[in-house]
Amino acid sequence: MTKHTSSRKTTNKLIIHTCEPFGVCGTMPISTSIEALIAPWTGKHGGLPRFDAIRTEDIKPAIMQAIEIKRQEIRVITNQKSLPTFKNTIEALEDSGRHLSRADTIFSIYTHGMSNEAIQAIEQELSPVLAAVSDEILLDEALFHRIKAVRLSDGFSSLSAEQRRLTESLYENFVRNGAELSGSKKTRLKEVNKKLSSLYTKFGQNLLADERGQYLVLDREEQLAGLPESLCDAAFTQAEERGLKGKWIISNSRSSIDPFLTFSTRRELREKAFKMFASRGDNHDANDNNDVITQILQLRAECAHILRNGRRIGFESYAHWKLAGNMAQHPDAAMDLMLGVWKAAVARAHEEVADMQALADSEGVQITIEPWDYRFYAEKVRQARYDVDQNLVKEYLQLDKLREAMFWAANKVHGIKMVKLEGVPVIHPDVTVYEVRRGRELIGTFFFDPYAREGKRSGAWMDQLCPQERFRKPVTPVVSNQCNFVKGKPGEPVLISWDDARTLFHEFGHALHGLLSNVTFPSLAGTNVKRDWVELPSQLNERWLMTSELLKKFALHYKTGEPISDELVAKIKKAETFNMGFDRVEFLASGIYDMRVHLAATPDKPINAADFERAIMSELGCPKEIVMRHRPTQFGHIFASDGYAAGYYCYLWADAMVADAAEAFQEAGFYDRATCKRLYDTIISIGNSVAPEQAYRNFRGRDIDPHALMRSLGFEHRLDRQ
Repeated sequence: MTKHTSSRKTTNKLIIHTCEPFGVCGTMPISTSIEALIAPWTGKHGGLPRFDAIRTEDIKPAIMQAIEIKRQEIRVITNQKSLPTFKNTIEALEDSGRHLSRADTIFSIYTHGMSNEAIQAIEQELSPVLAAVSDEILLDEALFHRIKAVRLSDGFSSLSAEQRRLTESLYENFVRNGAELSGSKKTRLKEVNKKLSSLYTKFGQNLLADERGQYLVLDREEQLAGLPESLCDAAFTQAEERGLKGKWIISNSRSSIDPFLTFSTRRELREKAFKMFASRGDNHDANDNNDVITQILQLRAECAHILRNGRRIGFESYAHWKLAGNMAQHPDAAMDLMLGVWKAAVARAHEEVADMQALADSEGVQITIEPWDYRFYAEKVRQARYDVDQNLVKEYLQLDKLREAMFWAANKVHGIKMVKLEGVPVIHPDVTVYEVRRGRELIGTFFFDPYAREGKRSGAWMDQLCPQERFRKPVTPVVSNQCNFVKGKPGEPVLISWDDARTLFHEFGHALHGLLSNVTFPSLAGTNVKRDWVELPSQLNERWLMTSELLKKFALHYKTGEPISDELVAKIKKAETFNMGFDRVEFLASGIYDMRVHLAATPDKPINAADFERAIMSELGCPKEIVMRHRPTQFGHIFASDGYAAGYYCYLWADAMVADAAEAFQEAGFYDRATCKRLYDTIISIGNSVAPEQAYRNFRGRDIDPHALMRSLGFEHRLDRQ
């Protein structure tokens, strides 16, 4: 499943904010649409975006106006005659950029969720502009000198712990991004970052074009053989939407492809679907991403080279630069973790393939297992070994009921209640909005956008539209979850797979991280944390899906309303680590590729993404039946932005923490009040106000048990073989 937070802004750039307790936009006359994009959010529910008042043609002028407001705010800080203090420098910077952040946040929602030719044209034009503005501030010598002066002042030690954390974070962010460089190096760094921003946009738009423009058309009922009714209905609906009445369409998205590969008995169609999906961005046409990747890698390597020359301690590669700001600190730590699991995962995958091949042979099917066979035969083995039919399980997984389930779990664990709102402006009728309350107290607002549609990028993600703060006055957070579940027939429940249900809970874990934040400064709030720490709350939240209390209450058969049986729940739990070889190899192949390609990239030696992929997979001994979960040309995590670049490992890093943290709940009970409160107090509510290593020790009372991950994956019996 795709699991990530998403924004054009990343942890490597200047953090700017999205809500404003007070303030005005200036005296210049502006249109209602521009005002809706940049003005403070006011009104009910703590203030929400005015999606009903926004016009596409006003996005660019709104952002350009917001940029000028941001520049004015920075000039006020740097032109002061008084000595730098926390109040006149750090607080002032924290309070700046709100107009720009509001406009850019809303624009990101449209580029990711409602893209069209007009939006894409604006994105192509504005991406380098926004990158330049970020660099303009990060490389502002006068501003940096004031920040540095506060950090090194005698009064620093007298600041509160959170004030010190904010000052240190700002100082390190400026240093990491080149504030100490000479003038010529700053100039070149700005040029490189502008180019990268344009390439990220191009990569993402190419990928979206392939996902939107390619699909598998089924025009005969016999081609539906093996497919569950819910998938057939969804495929029929999608065909009608494209004007292909009487046909069925399997769209080029994971939510359609994965179930098709799992259940279709037509092997030749599985092969077509697999190759279509695996070749996104790699078709040697106008949407090809290979050259884009080559350019991105060279420019990133140049960035690391420039930044290396600005420090006494050098960065050997972009990966070294990136991980120096994460919990892992060094690529070796991330690689050691991934390779430590790789050997056991490959051994398990070979066992899985042998089981599948034996089953195919017993059926008299004259085939050798290929990548397009893996899910299909894995499901057969699952049914034979564990008597778990995913189609049967799916009949108990109604999307609406599971949404209720994740809200119910959040109430039990964190004491919050989700209250549906009516009449709130949204970008699409499918979006629903909820006020989040604890008793009578407003905690925040949650937007839920569950369905795939034209112009929406694939995958699932969380956006933090407005971070929590109590800097000037209390501001409640606004967050959103976006998924790509496929609608069936109108009026009928949408059934989702077990993996999709995990994705639902995962992304809501990110949402809870944002909603339950309780810090002073917005830059430290919610998900504004290190990349390999941000996945801990989300991956841990998946564990509540597996609790019997929740399943018995919300896993109800879509026709009879009967709750899922204890017997079936037991089978699901018993099969939880089934196919874990495939799952981990598929993920680790992507993670290792990501790290290795960024370690290898240099400014002057082009890397061919496909050649590098073949070489790394061969070197690793990757089973031929498994390909990278995200092949390079569709690896949006690392090439559509720099958010997860040299950082895809972080899901496994978080897995290690989650496995250990989950054992605390297994010991006490997943709804144990004391353990739930400790989770909130030490991890969920603190954002980046406490160093993550210390935060984890505060929760667990010790460092991470390194063996917990292998136990969680069902690989513990292989520990002595490593």
